[in-house]
Amino acid sequence: MLPFVVALLFLGGTVTVLYPTGSAWVHQYQQAQVLAEYGDQVRQLDPTGREESLALAHRYNELLTGGAVVGSFRNVPVGDGAEQPEMDYRQQLNAGPTGSMGRVKIPAIDVDLPIYHGTSDEVLLEGVGHLEGTALPVGGPSTHSVLTAHRGLAEAELFTNLDRVVEGDTFTIEVFGEVLTYRVRSTQVVEPSDTETLYPVAGEDLVTLVTCTPLGINTQRILVTGERVIPTPIADLEAEGAPSDLPRFPWWAVILGGVVLAVGTYVWLMGRPITRGAHRRP
Repeated sequence: MLPFVVALLFLGGTVTVLYPTGSAWVHQYQQAQVLAEYGDQVRQLDPTGREESLALAHRYNELLTGGAVVGSFRNVPVGDGAEQPEMDYRQQLNAGPTGSMGRVKIPAIDVDLPIYHGTSDEVLLEGVGHLEGTALPVGGPSTHSVLTAHRGLAEAELFTNLDRVVEGDTFTIEVFGEVLTYRVRSTQVVEPSDTETLYPVAGEDLVTLVTCTPLGINTQRILVTGERVIPTPIADLEAEGAPSDLPRFPWWAVILGGVVLAVGTYVWLMGRPITRGAHRRP
C-alpha cells in the first residue's frame, strides 16, 4: 500500500506543478484563435462598413462626453434628450461571432488579448473587458476608456503582470483596422471606491488598464493610465493585424511529467509483493 501512496503523491504533485503552465498555454492558444478570427471578420468588412462602425462609436462617445449616461439595465446612452436605438452599447464595434470589439497589446509584459463588451464574469475569464459607461476605445479628445482584466488566475495570465508596467511604456489598441498607441503616464494603486481617476479630462485622449491587487486578496485596484501618442508610431501601424505570438509549447512540462510518471510507476511496481514458489511441486 505504501508504494502505491508514494506513486499517487508523485502523480498528484506533478499535476499540481504542471497545471498552471499547461492551462496558460492552452488559454493563450485559444485567445490567439479569437484574435485571428476577429482580424478576419474586420478584413471582410468593406471600408465603408468599417468607417461607419467607427463613426457610430465616436458618436456614442460624444453622447457620453456630453453628459449622457448608461441607465441601469439599459445599453443605450440617455440624458441628452433623445434616445437613439442605434447607439445600443452591444451593437457598437461588433465585428461578428467572436464578440470582440478590439485587441490590446502591452509589449512590456507580453500581453496580446481580445477586448470584449462589458465586464461580466464570463468576459473576464476569457480576456479583457471594456467598462460600459466609459468611452469606447476608439480615441478622440476628452475621452477616457477603461479596460479591465483578472490577475493571478491559474489558467490564464491576463493582467497578472500589470504591476510591472512603468511610466514611459506603451500599449496599443487595434479596433476595426485602426491602431491607437498610448504611452503610460501614471501607475497607481487605489481603493475600489476611488473612481475619480477614471473620469474623462477635457481635451485629453486616455485609456486606463485596471486589475485587482494584492494577488489573491484583491482589495485594491491597479490603475495604469496611458495618454494617446500622435502620430501613431510606424512600427505599431505595420504590426496591425499580425498573428499573436504564442509562447513555445512547454515540452519541458511533458518531459518532466513523463519522467515523474515513470519513476512513480517504478516505485509502485517495486513495492508489489512477489509470490515465489506458490505452484512449486513438493
